[in-house]
Amino acid sequence: MAAGLGGVVVLVGICVAGALSGDDGLAVAPPTSTERADTVPILQQATAVQGICYGWTLQAAAEVVSAGSNLGEGVGVEGDPRCPSWVRVVADVTYVSESSESNDYAYVTVEGSADLDPSGLLAVGSGLERFGLTEDAFLDDPGWAVTRAAVSLPLLLAEAGGVSPVPVTTATSAGPPPPLPAAGNDLWRDRWGYLLAAAGMLLVTVLLVTVGLVQRRRERAGVAPRTGAASGRTPGVR
Repeated sequence: MAAGLGGVVVLVGICVAGALSGDDGLAVAPPTSTERADTVPILQQATAVQGICYGWTLQAAAEVVSAGSNLGEGVGVEGDPRCPSWVRVVADVTYVSESSESNDYAYVTVEGSADLDPSGLLAVGSGLERFGLTEDAFLDDPGWAVTRAAVSLPLLLAEAGGVSPVPVTTATSAGPPPPLPAAGNDLWRDRWGYLLAAAGMLLVTVLLVTVGLVQRRRERAGVAPRTGAASGRTPGVR
């Protein structure tokens, strides 16, 4: 009897462990600390320029897994008095078990405050795919995808005509460039290779011309008529 109870306890333990491991495989991974830390400053800059708050919300079956905004990590924009105008991306990701006939799915929407044009928000949501933020991207890495979508909101909203774009800061010139150093003797030192090549070509040319002249003179000397033949007399005959 005791052995039978032991077998039941072991069997129950194995079933519970299998269920827990299966639940871990269905968990939605939130953004990493680095992804959250990199996203917040970008949203803060956009808010300072455009006057609109931006944020993200990642959900798993309607349960919030991660949220953040220009106000900081874990702080949403909706309903906050510091954000009368706001836009956020909401991604609801659901994984199903392998035994289920259903498929994993990700439902992504872009929401905003009442003062923003709904058609503009719809255009922003449609524009996320241009950055590779498709349903597959949210299923493969939901934490990365939702923060990437959040930093894309300012640009997409500006394209939709809702706000002005965030200006790109460029480094200003500290002054005119310094003048080039005087050539002096360095001019010849830097070009000594070209000078040697030119001198070598000149030497080869002179040698070829000299050899050609010598050969030409020898040819002319070999075909020149003799004095006796020119006078019509045979040598040794008077």
